[in-house]
Amino acid sequence: QVRLVESGGGLVQAGGSLRLSCAASGTIVRLNTMGWYRQAPGKQRELVAVVQSGGSTNYADSVKGRFIISRDNAKNMVYLQMDSLKPEDTAVYYCVSVGRSWGQGTQVTVSS
Repeated sequence: QVRLVESGGGLVQAGGSLRLSCAASGTIVRLNTMGWYRQAPGKQRELVAVVQSGGSTNYADSVKGRFIISRDNAKNMVYLQMDSLKPEDTAVYYCVSVGRSWGQGTQVTVSS
């Protein structure tokens, strides 16, 4: 059974940074496409970033140049480094093993 547990969310001022972590069990992150999605109040879930098994990454246009997705194969973890945060980044962020499982989400709130 795949289990994904996010941590690292919180309240930060605009321009600040946060690092989200995703601890994976029941799956091997380096062998799967892993990603981060987010859902803001009243909006649909949207893809933020993915890292494929081969290591290539893709980002939503809205976060390019500000967010970086990475993984630690030895720890079986996935991260999302978020810099230059904006109020519009406020959302619940979900770690995803694409096509397989979702985490419970972690709240990120960016104040102006």
